[in-house]
Amino acid sequence: MTPALLWLIAGVLLIGAEVLSGDFVLVMIGAAALGAAGSSALGMPLGVDVAVFAVLALGLVVLARPALKRRMTEQRELKTNVDALVGKQARVESTVDAQGGQVRIDNQLWSARALDETQVFEAGRTVTVMEIAGAAAVVWAEP
Repeated sequence: MTPALLWLIAGVLLIGAEVLSGDFVLVMIGAAALGAAGSSALGMPLGVDVAVFAVLALGLVVLARPALKRRMTEQRELKTNVDALVGKQARVESTVDAQGGQVRIDNQLWSARALDETQVFEAGRTVTVMEIAGAAAVVWAEP
């Protein structure tokens, strides 16, 4: 068996074994072995193949693996229901003050009240939804 074939087999086996571990170490070492297989296939001496393997394995495990793990385990917050409305722009449909009024958020009509008791928003004005309190949108806009 040629060294290139041995490196190739080792790389494929390591990458396949990653399915069982899920820690991204074996896939990085397997990719390094594939790099060494390429080096060997180009006719490089065994010492160069080992150096290519070592540099790639170290680089991938130290640099690529942490970034990949971070990306795979990153929790993306999915806002749903009323939480998804906070921060959205709304259009005032009927005068909104501290007592009440109506706004349109994403083509839905909502009861609303002003966050700042001194503010009054006339129909047609764009406001920002600050929170949902019960069945009412609490809105605010720059004075």
